[in-house]
Amino acid sequence: MNHAGMLALVKKRKRPVEAGAQGQVEVKFKEVTLYLVERKMGSSRRNFLTRLARSKGFRVEDVLSDDVTHVVAEDNQAEVLWAWLMGHGLRDVSRLAVLDISWFTDSMREGRPVRVETSPTCLWGIQPEWTDCSPPTAVANVSQYACQRRTTTENHNKIFTDVMEELAESSEFNESKGPCLAFRQAASVLKSLPSAVHCLKAIQGLPCLGEHTKAVMEEILTFGRSFKVEEIRCDERYQALKLFTSVFGVGPKTAEKWYRRGLRSLQEILTEPNIQLNRMQRAGFLYYSDISKAVSKAEAKAVGCIIEETVHWIAPDAILALTGGFRRGKEYGHDVDFLLTMPEMGKEEGLLLHVIDRLKDQGILLYCDYQGSTFDVSKLPSCRFEDMDCFQKCFLILRLEQGQVEGERGLQRDPGDSRGWRAVRVDLVAPPVDRYAFALLGWTGSRQFGRDLRTFAQKERQMLLDNHALYDKTKKLCLLATTEEDIFAHLGLEYVEPWQRNA
Repeated sequence: MNHAGMLALVKKRKRPVEAGAQGQVEVKFKEVTLYLVERKMGSSRRNFLTRLARSKGFRVEDVLSDDVTHVVAEDNQAEVLWAWLMGHGLRDVSRLAVLDISWFTDSMREGRPVRVETSPTCLWGIQPEWTDCSPPTAVANVSQYACQRRTTTENHNKIFTDVMEELAESSEFNESKGPCLAFRQAASVLKSLPSAVHCLKAIQGLPCLGEHTKAVMEEILTFGRSFKVEEIRCDERYQALKLFTSVFGVGPKTAEKWYRRGLRSLQEILTEPNIQLNRMQRAGFLYYSDISKAVSKAEAKAVGCIIEETVHWIAPDAILALTGGFRRGKEYGHDVDFLLTMPEMGKEEGLLLHVIDRLKDQGILLYCDYQGSTFDVSKLPSCRFEDMDCFQKCFLILRLEQGQVEGERGLQRDPGDSRGWRAVRVDLVAPPVDRYAFALLGWTGSRQFGRDLRTFAQKERQMLLDNHALYDKTKKLCLLATTEEDIFAHLGLEYVEPWQRNA
């Protein structure tokens, strides 16, 4: 039976007659009506506990209804449990006592309902702040464009967005661009909401939430999980592609090629004689243990000190900026990105090569892939956005020492790793100063924010935007900008701070 059918049965099933349900046992505590949540508890244990409670004179309902006064759950996260309850359309959820199984155990031992206030192991006796299913505050004017929303790192709907992002990743592996974009847009909208969504009624009127997305959300609200995502996680192809693409230098196409060869593990790739790894992939495997781990904010700060000292030793007047997720205020990232340029046009040429040489001299450069500039102002505007811009750039792996990282945790290392250092991925990009603002905006992200900003420019303002320029198609000229604020002003948008771009 499919899950939609299961939902229908839940809604249509009639509540059993009390006498039959109670097995003719006298109900001693008529002010208390229990409902045992099957999720995590399991049907067999739930049936046993139901019989136990009824034998002691408790009224126990098989179906959640407005008659229930006490909801009992086992090993459920409070957020998931409350979201599930809110999806059942009860008249007043706030009156429910939502309790841990320990309250039930105490009550069975005492032979009576123990007071909620006196049960020290009751996890959910306190009601959450929200008690209805109205839309979160200030969602009425949510824009379809991420560049018109403010999204911080505080995500109130992670239970949904994590699932959406996994579905998007799976669609990307399958080269299904439409579903991939749809799930990313849905996740972006949900991240921007000022509070958690507890039922489908709360998302009425929100943009970018299609029927497929709503069906996934309803499943999570009802069962606490997405069966589709669980199915994807168990899929051999998805597991292999996710593993292979976690290697630095390996994209979806290469991962797919290896999978079709019958390879399923990293060790199989390394021992396959017919596979020739390029330099980047060899470095990816060599330092896999380190660079597959997240980089902390403290580690990013330490890397920033190294890069700043190196750059300013070469050019004291150089302009340097941290970009990527750390500029948006994230606590962790997969690498550390920097933008650097010179105040005088043309002086940035060769700067990265000097930085690379200096890092080599310091003995901390483990890997380097330098790409020279192919930027040509005469070829502007570009009608097609490319993921990688034309500025000079280098992709590095640096050695970061334990003593360079401030804070108690220090380096992120595996248990038992006795080394005093770890490898960290670092990207450096050096645009000309007259393109600096466009590059800074593009390299700050997030991915969806940048995509929607470009879409807004084209559809709403008849402009073309990328990391190189902003072109006004009506005036047939490239607009000047020395700051990000200038670009937003040209587009007629309110400026969105970097820490509010986590769409």
